[in-house]
Amino acid sequence: MHLPERLGDQVRIGVALQIPEPYATVIQSTRAKLGDPLARAIPPHVTLIPPTVVEPEQLTDVMEHVGEVATTQAPFVVTLRGTGTFRPVSPVVFVVVEEGVAQFESLQRAVRTGVLAQDLRFPYHPHVTIAHEVDDATLDLAEKSLADFEATYAAGSMRLYEHGDDGVWRTISRVPLTGTAVTHRVS
Repeated sequence: MHLPERLGDQVRIGVALQIPEPYATVIQSTRAKLGDPLARAIPPHVTLIPPTVVEPEQLTDVMEHVGEVATTQAPFVVTLRGTGTFRPVSPVVFVVVEEGVAQFESLQRAVRTGVLAQDLRFPYHPHVTIAHEVDDATLDLAEKSLADFEATYAAGSMRLYEHGDDGVWRTISRVPLTGTAVTHRVS
């Protein structure tokens, strides 16, 4: 995982939609069994804003911004199914977001403005990482291990995370999606 360097008392944050139970436990347990060193440090999620460094006094503005975006976005249905990989570009295996892609893309575009405006290292592709920073054989095993995985749930909130000095990502704010746009499930 690419972590931007912090200077002084800067805070490293990220914005994501957390995967609900019981699916989160399945994904996190699989990641841990594979020996991924980040398995217990990162809750299963779909990233909207990757690790980003902000000044402590900007946190209020960040929370307000994420809250404003949440008022424009309605809860939506997400279906996760099967696995994919970013290899050879990046040594990552992930669970595929099959339904909800357009809503994730809309959310990340909206959140990645204002105080969180930034260029991305790679084009945005919503996914749930299950293996990263492991050898090729383990990546292969990860791809097979959740190939039959399937989950459908309602995504109803974003989370603002802070990356602690111990390397663990913790929720510092949960922001419900309260927009009124109707999102239809694709059959």
